Amino acid sequence: MPVIEAMQCGVPVITSRGSSLQEVAEGAARLVDPRDGEDLARAMHELYSDPGQREVLRALGLERAKKFSWEQSTQRLMSVYRMALQTN
Repeated sequence: MPVIEAMQCGVPVITSRGSSLQEVAEGAARLVDPRDGEDLARAMHELYSDPGQREVLRALGLERAKKFSWEQSTQRLMSVYRMALQTN
């Protein structure tokens, strides 16, 4: 949820490559190797130095965040709980 929440606030997002966060971001965030501190530092420096890239990620993030809602998340979570209860 933090990635979507940041996007909803209009913040350009940097997140991990190769995890579910990459799927959530779906092209609307700068992806970095979570085991590479230099990659993270580069991404932070690039966004700090490039207002155009910040604006692109901000706009993409706002659009991506529109595809998520608390109601939708709650319904999906309840569905998972129901399935878990049925299998036990």
